[in-house]
Amino acid sequence: MTDPTDFMKHTAPSEGESTPWAETRIDTSRPSIARVYDALLDGKDNFAADRVIADHYRQVPGAPRVPWDNRAWIGRVVRWLVAEAGIRQIIDIGSGLPTASNVHDVAQAIAPETRVAYVDNDPIVLAHGRAILASNDRTTVITADAQEPEGIFGNPELRALIDLDQPYAVLLAAVLHHVPTGEDQKVAAGIRERIAPGSYLAIANFHDPGDPRAQGIETALVEKGLGSGWVRPYPQHRMYFGDLDLVHPGLCPANEWHPDDETPTDSPVHHLYLGGVAKRP
Repeated sequence: MTDPTDFMKHTAPSEGESTPWAETRIDTSRPSIARVYDALLDGKDNFAADRVIADHYRQVPGAPRVPWDNRAWIGRVVRWLVAEAGIRQIIDIGSGLPTASNVHDVAQAIAPETRVAYVDNDPIVLAHGRAILASNDRTTVITADAQEPEGIFGNPELRALIDLDQPYAVLLAAVLHHVPTGEDQKVAAGIRERIAPGSYLAIANFHDPGDPRAQGIETALVEKGLGSGWVRPYPQHRMYFGDLDLVHPGLCPANEWHPDDETPTDSPVHHLYLGGVAKRP
């Protein structure tokens, strides 16, 4: 059994390199959102406590499909932002652990000059992210909390990479459903009010359309040990965008947002996850 006080060691630095992420103390006895999500995507950066929550979640019929739909939605959104909207700066809040087809991979494959800032409040994300991105000077990863937008937009490292006076996109994928009701709207407003003219806000979360499986997801996450993962009805999701202009096709099931040849068309749970992108004129 892993000792909760063990150090998790990451990529060794070269001689003389500053190593703020070389050793990160992580409490493996408590589940984390980033690691539970990693487990649901069949990743390897998770522990027993995370897998317990993932197992509860998988017991909800159809629910295991949703995290994969979210990853696919992120990819399509990023491709649209870079290829169609001409965005060259992206802030991914609540980015989670690195996986296949990360935001910078997708964006920079289209436009290599695109700059991407990853933001998460889990120290293991900082550790893994910085090790992976060490050779990419158009990306950065910072530790900050979505519930404190001033700590994100005021972060010196983020501001050194992202010109906040020019258009950029903010991704909030699978983040706000982990913020308590009431606080979620404050977080969305705090971020929405900070984005520059010409910028985009992309949001996706669990949706409660009245399907009992939605409550099953909430129970598996909130009541079984993670403590968050609330499902909410459509009007609450629409309020996240405030007076921003939703781009076509609006706020809809994630699989219906600019689907491509690889987007599932027969998912029985597609209505349990909503996504949308909006622009500040």
